[in-house]
Amino acid sequence: MAFAPSRSRRGDHRISPVFLGIAAVTAVSGWAVWTGFAQSPGLAVFLFVTSAWIVSLCLHEYAHARTALHGGDLTVGAKGYLTLNPLKYTHAVLSILLPVLFLIMGGIGLPGGAVFIERHRISGRWKHSLISAAGPLTNVLFAVVCTAPFWLGALDGVPAGFRFALAFLALLQVTAAILNFLPVPGLDGYGVIEPWLSYRIRRQIEPFAPYGLLAVFVLLFAPEVGGPFFDMIRAVLGGLGVGDAEVYCGRDLYRFWQETNPNCAELLEVSR
Repeated sequence: MAFAPSRSRRGDHRISPVFLGIAAVTAVSGWAVWTGFAQSPGLAVFLFVTSAWIVSLCLHEYAHARTALHGGDLTVGAKGYLTLNPLKYTHAVLSILLPVLFLIMGGIGLPGGAVFIERHRISGRWKHSLISAAGPLTNVLFAVVCTAPFWLGALDGVPAGFRFALAFLALLQVTAAILNFLPVPGLDGYGVIEPWLSYRIRRQIEPFAPYGLLAVFVLLFAPEVGGPFFDMIRAVLGGLGVGDAEVYCGRDLYRFWQETNPNCAELLEVSR
C-alpha cells in the first residue's frame, strides 16, 4: 500500500527549545567574552566557540532539509528536521558529537551529517545538487559573518578575546565548507555532482561512500596533503582579513585546560 507524504504541520516548523537553549549559551558566553566578565576568559571562549559551532551544524542540516522541502520532499517536516533540533538528525553522533569531539581534540571543523532526504520524491538534477550544496553554503555564510569585522576594518573597540574567538570560529567554518565541498563520496561535494553522473558510475562509487570522510582525514595527516590544505585555509582566512596570530590565539584560548601562550595573554591584558 502506498502512503501519501504527510503534510507539514505548524509544530514541524517550530524552533526547538533545545536549539534555543544552545543559542542562549552562545549569546551569554559571547557576552562574557566581550565584556571580560568571566574570571577565566578561556572557559568563556570555549563555551562560546563550541555552542556557536553546534549552532552552525544545526543551520547546516536545516539548510539541507529546507531546500529539500522546497524541492518536493514534504517528509522532512514530520522528521523534525525543520525545528533545528540536533537530536532529530538521523545520525546525531555524526552530526553533532563527532564534530564537537574533533573540535575539542584538534581544532578541526569536521563536516557533520546527516538528515535523511527522500530523494525519490524530488525531480530534477539541479534540485538534487542544490540540496547538497545548501549545507556547506551555510558554513560559507557563517564564515563571512564571523570575519565581517576583519574585512570591514571594524575591529576598533572589539576586545581581543572576542576577536580571537571569532577568528578561530571562522577557521572552523572555512575548514568545514572546503571539506564538505570536496567531490568525495559521502561528502556534500559529491552530492552536488552525483546527479550528473551516469548510473553505472554511481553504482561503482556507492560502496565507497561510508569511507569517504575517513579517507580524507587519513590523507590530511600526510604532510604532502595536509600542508597544502591548511595553507589554503590560511590563504582564505588571510583574504578575509584574519591573521595567523589571531587564529592561533583563538585556538590557544579555546584550550583553556592548557597554559595560555604568554603573547596571547599579553594581548588580552592590553585590551582590557
